[in-house]
Amino acid sequence: METKLLNASQLDVAAHIIKNGGVVAMPTETVYGLAANALNGAAVEKIFAAKGRPADNPLIVHISEPSQLDSLVSEVPQKARMLSDAFWPGPLTIILPRSDVIPQQVSAGLDTVAVRCPSHPIARELIRLSYPLAAPSANLSGSPSPTTVQHVIDDMNGRIDAIIDGGDCAVGVESTVITLAGDVPRLLRPGGITHEQLEAVIGTVEVDKAVVNPLPEGAQAASPGMKYKHYSPKADVILINGTEQQFIDYVNSHSADGTAALCCSEDVGALRVPYEVLGDIDDMSEHARKLFSALRKADERGWRTVYARCPEKSGVGLAVYNRMVRAAGFEIIEL
Repeated sequence: METKLLNASQLDVAAHIIKNGGVVAMPTETVYGLAANALNGAAVEKIFAAKGRPADNPLIVHISEPSQLDSLVSEVPQKARMLSDAFWPGPLTIILPRSDVIPQQVSAGLDTVAVRCPSHPIARELIRLSYPLAAPSANLSGSPSPTTVQHVIDDMNGRIDAIIDGGDCAVGVESTVITLAGDVPRLLRPGGITHEQLEAVIGTVEVDKAVVNPLPEGAQAASPGMKYKHYSPKADVILINGTEQQFIDYVNSHSADGTAALCCSEDVGALRVPYEVLGDIDDMSEHARKLFSALRKADERGWRTVYARCPEKSGVGLAVYNRMVRAAGFEIIEL
């Protein structure tokens, strides 16, 4: 398959592909998404084929305006309205009972659907020109998500119909996912909208155990990003839980060919191994923006073992930790 590389002035071409059942990679503010008509089950199946994605992993439906939510779900509770008013357009996904227009392929057989309204102008215009779009991250399943168009080209060239170049993604990790389909609102995947921000709008929000722990064997994923190992480079990623000095001492004492570190700006002068800087220790938003690019660079540089210090599990740090611990397959060294 020849994959076309399009720019922002060629969205009519992209929309034509979508309307004819094709798959297009589009930029969003979080990561690049692999988009197809969310109302066409056969088109959605092409997303799974291109990614090599398990069929039991549900997709997120992207809409151009909050008002489109009503036709995709069977009910919209007041808390959903409050969240959409506060955070849409933006990096928040809301799970609700699905309506009959949602194909089984999108919901992975669940009776719910995940919906978000992205803020990226290219994504919203493409949706406006075509349909609500099912769009998981535009990478091979299990590998680090794409935050630049080159990441998408590396993974998807020859596997999909087109890629839209929209520059680098601003948030850098996938959207926050909250389910309102149960008795109590529950955070299933942290992202740029934090747990604290959600509770400020709707009150108590439980944090699902799978945010920081492996999904139990055989359990159905209620949201994308809940699988055991995810976002992972070929290199072995190992998390180090300790102070800055403990992290530095451990990494230096385990230096060897092919060993490197994902570190903070403050660590640079003391490390005696190759490294990739994620940002200042107190700027988790910068860590989120740079994390997936850093994980891809690990493979580009031939690193075999990558040590990373555990971030604080609060604010955007919870999203960074969630991605790191899955990239590491939950391998953590406690110091």
